[in-house]
Amino acid sequence: MNILFSGNDKVFDGIMMCLLSIIMRSDSPFPLNVYVLTMDATYLKEEYIAISDEKIDYLNTVVKEFNSEHNITKIDVTDIYKKEFLNSPNEQCYCSPYTLLRLFIDTIDNIPDKILYLDVDLMICKDLRKLYDIDITDYEYAAAGDHYGNFLISPNYINAGVLLFNMVKCKETGLFDKAREIIKTRKYLFADQDAIWHSTTKKMKLPHIFNDQKFLYKDTVIRHFSKRLFYLPYPHTENIKQWHINRMIRVFGYTCFDDIIYKYIYYKERYSHEQQINA
Repeated sequence: MNILFSGNDKVFDGIMMCLLSIIMRSDSPFPLNVYVLTMDATYLKEEYIAISDEKIDYLNTVVKEFNSEHNITKIDVTDIYKKEFLNSPNEQCYCSPYTLLRLFIDTIDNIPDKILYLDVDLMICKDLRKLYDIDITDYEYAAAGDHYGNFLISPNYINAGVLLFNMVKCKETGLFDKAREIIKTRKYLFADQDAIWHSTTKKMKLPHIFNDQKFLYKDTVIRHFSKRLFYLPYPHTENIKQWHINRMIRVFGYTCFDDIIYKYIYYKERYSHEQQINA
């Protein structure tokens, strides 16, 4: 199963928790082939540094304890980004420029024909093959609707936090070429998400269970901890991620992730201990 993440050095916790949830919610052992796109963009913000080789090596150590065939590969796309998007209208986009990196995957030689892009603020609740094994031969990608965008933008609008790509079809239609051109020429609120949506020739719309952005249901496969609106005690938004453990439990009351959280805390503390020893 081919998985794609994207981000800077701060995505370490999110990737670790998401990977642990994939592995620990699997019904049967299978190898994960994970790619992490990253770049150095410190010219934009001081904290925009590429995820370190050291952290990728540690994540590899963690996943291989579950299955020796799991593998994580870091791909630095700094040069590609600067060539394509330097000073583009969307460089200071809503989330971060790291959301734009997935628009380069058609230019990377070792990206497989079928790959599942995941935001790092996700937790897997059931076997991820329920999603990955869906046949998308005739589609560029499969994606669920955006909880708010389906009301505010279009009933066909998608959330780009979970994207199952058919790279063969994407290259045939030029999906990423069109999306990159949009990013370079027009400012969008949700940047890459809007660019992908506007560039789509044919997509498969997935049920919300594959990208639940607000609630957790009995049949939810993926819970997406995206920014959401709360009405009490007054209308406001909060951006609670799964690694904000105390807030996540206090606000949502979830206990279904307890075993994953315990593992995450163990591996995070082990990483900190190893850092102190090597300092």
